[in-house]
Amino acid sequence: MNLYKLVFRNLLGRKNRFIFTLSGITLGIIALVVLISLGAGLQTQIHKQANDLGANLIVTAKGWCAYEQVKVLSGKQLPDAIPPEELSKIEKIQGIKTYPYLTVGSAINNEPVSVTGARITEIKELKKWKTAQGDFPKASDKYGIVAGSAIAENFKLNIGKVITLRGKEFKVTGILEATGTGDDGVLFIDLDTAREAYETKGRISFIGIKVDDINKVDYYSNLITDSANVAVLSDRQLLSSVLSVVSSVSTTLNIIAVIAVLAASFGIINTMLTAIYERKKEIGILKSMGSSNIQIFNIFVVESGLYGLIGGVLGLLIGTLTAFFITPLIAQNEFTAFIRSTEVSGIIATSDMMLILVGSIIVAILSGIYPALRAAKLTPVEAISYE
Repeated sequence: MNLYKLVFRNLLGRKNRFIFTLSGITLGIIALVVLISLGAGLQTQIHKQANDLGANLIVTAKGWCAYEQVKVLSGKQLPDAIPPEELSKIEKIQGIKTYPYLTVGSAINNEPVSVTGARITEIKELKKWKTAQGDFPKASDKYGIVAGSAIAENFKLNIGKVITLRGKEFKVTGILEATGTGDDGVLFIDLDTAREAYETKGRISFIGIKVDDINKVDYYSNLITDSANVAVLSDRQLLSSVLSVVSSVSTTLNIIAVIAVLAASFGIINTMLTAIYERKKEIGILKSMGSSNIQIFNIFVVESGLYGLIGGVLGLLIGTLTAFFITPLIAQNEFTAFIRSTEVSGIIATSDMMLILVGSIIVAILSGIYPALRAAKLTPVEAISYE
């Protein structure tokens, strides 16, 4: 009988066992695909977020940890830790442009919202903002708000809507076009008004720095730390710091998914060992008809490998579809709050898919080697005499 016909007959002859064993490795591959998609989507969005910040250097208070650096990208509330005199010292340095931010919080309908005080006229030029509705607050419009697209949609903010922040009434004058970044979820108000309303005594949260000569980033970084009592990060250092936080979480989750695949391999071993005991007579007959040990070995290895192949293909298909719907929900946590959840889902690279499929087949084949060796070592007499 043809080897592959024999293998498929044996697999499909016990459909329930085949389905349950296949389900184990399929679920493991689904988990792996979803978590890899999540990690890849998060890293893509973090790069996008860092580029959107538009700064070559970021000035923060000394001693901030990676968690606080994540919030620089998110627009979430940060301590008002940089006093006005330090800002003044930095603004006197020639060859740089400063963009100070005060990130605070408030609530609309008892739900927390992010509020950022900034020099809106300068920021809109830096970030190339455009309004979808209304316009940016004028210089004389001290209590104007420009709202991100997502927060405007979530809270049904229209032009002219009055919002009370710290007991003062602000009016929405403009709604930004969607940027696909954390800016979509923030209310922007004038920096000086924010400092006054939130009584920070002139303190701000952090400063974005744009340098005139990109080749002198390190020079300006040293100059700022020599001039003021602050810490300075380059945009690359900030990106690396944030990515390290996300990567550590992503790596841990991927390891868990790999363990799930390995656990499924024990199901294959168990299934194949059971199959050998049930098919000893069949093995004995095949050997009596002249089948060699290697041919018997191949039958069980091919059977085992098919679990990896079919489970891998199903896992990739279902996992990709699942990732599209599930990853936005998984991404809704504090570390990734600056990322629009709808932007996280994505299809993993073809090379990664091939790697997962090959890995699935290899794991399944390795799982089948021990049972296949046991089957190959059976003598015809031993196999046929089995009851």
